[in-house]
Amino acid sequence: MQRLPGRHQGLDRRSCGAKRRREAVTKSTALLAPMVRRALEAGVKARYLLMDSWFGMPAIISALRPLIPVLCMVKRTPKILYGFQGKRLSLDGIYRALKKRRGRAKILSSVGVAMNDGESARIVFVRDRRKKDWLALLTTDINLPDEEVVRIYGKRWDIEVFFRTAKQFLQLEKGSQARGFDTLIAYSTIVLMRYIFLALEQRRLDDPRSLGLLFHACCEEIRDVTYLESLKRILELAMAQTPPKHPATTDIYAALADAILGQAILYFGLQETIYQKSRDIAA
Repeated sequence: MQRLPGRHQGLDRRSCGAKRRREAVTKSTALLAPMVRRALEAGVKARYLLMDSWFGMPAIISALRPLIPVLCMVKRTPKILYGFQGKRLSLDGIYRALKKRRGRAKILSSVGVAMNDGESARIVFVRDRRKKDWLALLTTDINLPDEEVVRIYGKRWDIEVFFRTAKQFLQLEKGSQARGFDTLIAYSTIVLMRYIFLALEQRRLDDPRSLGLLFHACCEEIRDVTYLESLKRILELAMAQTPPKHPATTDIYAALADAILGQAILYFGLQETIYQKSRDIAA
């Protein structure tokens, strides 16, 4: 980037172009904290920062911890040590000292450790599905359950899907033959805007969460309504939408609804009795 665009003597150092050029010759690890700070100050809301093992270094985690909770995969290297039971051990040493879960459990074990800066963190050891080995996930939120650590980190795969979509379908790599630094930045911005428009349209068409508050209100209502109450509402709605041609038909509909609800009550009452007996036997 230093050779292709060249240097512009008249470029104002306060401009965005000058700032981008300074960032282009700065180590990527040194740009993480300023980038996250700018995103948070711009109003981007996030609960966790997900990172691959490439950025899961103690110095980077310590720099990002004051800004946002970090959840990342960490490398198995003997050079990186963590505080554990009064000792400084590597990931392999910590894993050997832990008691693992039996069987084919996806989460093998978890433990609290101390980072180089003295702050606490939590490491969750999970089974590697590709081979007979294990992986380690680290989070600075020590109160986060192990299952949530694995579930939240799984969302990081959406980043890989984004890059593949941008390269394969939105022509991020081959859509422009420009060599100018500012031109490449502008074209990358256009590709990102295309992806945002497509993602927004997909959300509006396929994702019920686009309904906003109405979606959450429906979820709360469904959560409070029991199965029998839902069945009763469906039967009442069916009877209301089918006007009888003869007064005797109303009695038939009512008897049918009572029979269905009666059988449902008996069934669920029997299931509850069986469940209670099984719990008593287990106790």
